[in-house]
Amino acid sequence: MRRRVVVVGLGDTGMLTAIGLARHADVLGVSVKPGLLSGQELGMRLTRPDEWARNYWIEFGRLRGLDRVQRAHGEVIGVDLAARTVTIHTADGLTRTEPFDALVIATGVTNGFWRRPTVQSAGEIDTAIAAAHARLADAASVAVIGGGAAAVNSAGNIARRWPDKRVDLYFPRDQALRSHHPRVWRTVSRRLESLGVAIHSGHRAELPHGVAPDLLDAGTVHWATGQPDIHADAVLWAVGQARPNTDWLPTELLDDGGFVRVGPDFRVPGQPGVFAIGDVAATDPLRSSARNRGDKLLVRNVRAELTGGRMRQFRPRPHRWGSVLGPQPDGLQVFMPTGHSFRMPAWSLTPIIQRTIYRGVRPPR
Repeated sequence: MRRRVVVVGLGDTGMLTAIGLARHADVLGVSVKPGLLSGQELGMRLTRPDEWARNYWIEFGRLRGLDRVQRAHGEVIGVDLAARTVTIHTADGLTRTEPFDALVIATGVTNGFWRRPTVQSAGEIDTAIAAAHARLADAASVAVIGGGAAAVNSAGNIARRWPDKRVDLYFPRDQALRSHHPRVWRTVSRRLESLGVAIHSGHRAELPHGVAPDLLDAGTVHWATGQPDIHADAVLWAVGQARPNTDWLPTELLDDGGFVRVGPDFRVPGQPGVFAIGDVAATDPLRSSARNRGDKLLVRNVRAELTGGRMRQFRPRPHRWGSVLGPQPDGLQVFMPTGHSFRMPAWSLTPIIQRTIYRGVRPPR
């Protein structure tokens, strides 16, 4: 008899996990969005939204790999671990309870205006993406606050798309991309300077009310490090205040930061058949299972859990790796954990993403 797996969260990692498991079990995927709305490539989303949507905003019905996955559009509002059920509040206002033999938690994090756990329709998503693009297009000056990949990616892409704008990147340390190998920042900073981005290290922003705003409004930024205030027509806050989407889970499953505690095999300690992966899972300080194709290992381990097989362990990388600036006209520069890089030609990216990673994408209607 085929077992039943519920995957809560169909972002990049959850969707790939559901696709992999659907060959071996009956899978129900639950998502607050009606399609894959990736949190990747923020700068491209803001500056080239139509091009970005080709690979990063795809309605689920177009993804061939999900044909064998049941889907529920809504929010999981509770879980009964003893009864092995989840409760879903659907987008059409109904409440239903679904059983599981195995549960995969892949609900990700809330991070700025581009990653929110709210239930949305396709039309609402399109409107929000277009509004953010229009807001930036109208701004003569843009201040990007933050030193992580999202901030650096955004600053570079804004400067490339609108070379007449003033684009400033502010971060608190002596260099940005501190989760990457030091070579990465040396390479990327030169690229940013060639694009006209003004780089300001040693600037730690004062967060209004202790929380970074999640809007692209004009504003004044005050500095805890003593520099004069600055004003910009659009302020993009990307300061890494990721909040895990775990309000629906019992607190005993969570660490002090609200992330799901997991072992090296992605299992939640003391909870047979319950797994977590991606940005919501406390696998390591970088929560790197979201970026190291941890879905393949998780699929294997869920199958092992259901059949009595042997588990394998996830081995996190010491540094973040992958692209930083995202797809560019000259291709995609991919950084390895060592800080060295290679370049993929621009023409190859969509076939690799849609055919190899996503297992096939139908054309839009």
